[in-house]
Amino acid sequence: MVRNNIEIRSLTTIEELKQMQAIESLVWKMDPIPLHHTYTTMKNGGIILGAFDAHKMIGFLYSFPGFKKRKIHLCSHMLGILPEYRMSGVGEAMKLYQAELAKEQGYPMITWTFDPLESRNAYLNIHKLEAVGAVYQANYYGSMDDELNKGLPSDRIQIEWHVNHQKKRPDYAFDATKLLLDINEAQQPILTEVGQALDEISEDLLFIAIPKEFQTIKQNDFELAKAWRSKTSILFEKLFELGFIATDLMTNQHELISYYVFTKSMEE
Repeated sequence: MVRNNIEIRSLTTIEELKQMQAIESLVWKMDPIPLHHTYTTMKNGGIILGAFDAHKMIGFLYSFPGFKKRKIHLCSHMLGILPEYRMSGVGEAMKLYQAELAKEQGYPMITWTFDPLESRNAYLNIHKLEAVGAVYQANYYGSMDDELNKGLPSDRIQIEWHVNHQKKRPDYAFDATKLLLDINEAQQPILTEVGQALDEISEDLLFIAIPKEFQTIKQNDFELAKAWRSKTSILFEKLFELGFIATDLMTNQHELISYYVFTKSMEE
């Protein structure tokens, strides 16, 4: 598969897996997945993709077989792209090619987790790919020491992407009367009146604000980053308990924030 002069293909050799390790170390500033682990995955039903600019690997996507309730799925664990190639569509292209290969190999669903405050990831996962945020896990990985996660609880939303029967997502219109969390002039997260009365809510469509540049906030004002994590964690956990799922991310309402769209869960 070729997109914007970037070739995306399955990795097949140990040397390619070593290139993948180099990108992983650069992106997360931590020790990469051991080579013997990725090699075994490659030989036993996993899908490991590399993105290449000429002969240079500039990104990778690592996934392996998983099971839930006796049903197989593809567990997509890591997507890493060199900084200078981000925002170029490479991540989306790798995910779409991953879905093609997953269907060919008999995987009906792909799952992965992401930090719910990383708006670019949310926009790709939920808006562009039209997957759903189906499960919320507070502090999923425990304490993490890599550059992107250090110092904050590792909250995650688990994505479910049903590659064989994708449902077309409706077009949602933003409604401020259904907004649970907003932002004030100091860029701090504030609960709205609706958010304060969430236990009494009867709506089946709700919105939550998140910052567009969470890593920038974390670098410049760590206490503000902690506030965003704390406020959103409480709301996310409650919404998923009430049977909501994350079905979209809207980015055109405010220059500093995006809005999650939550709707009542529908059985697949």
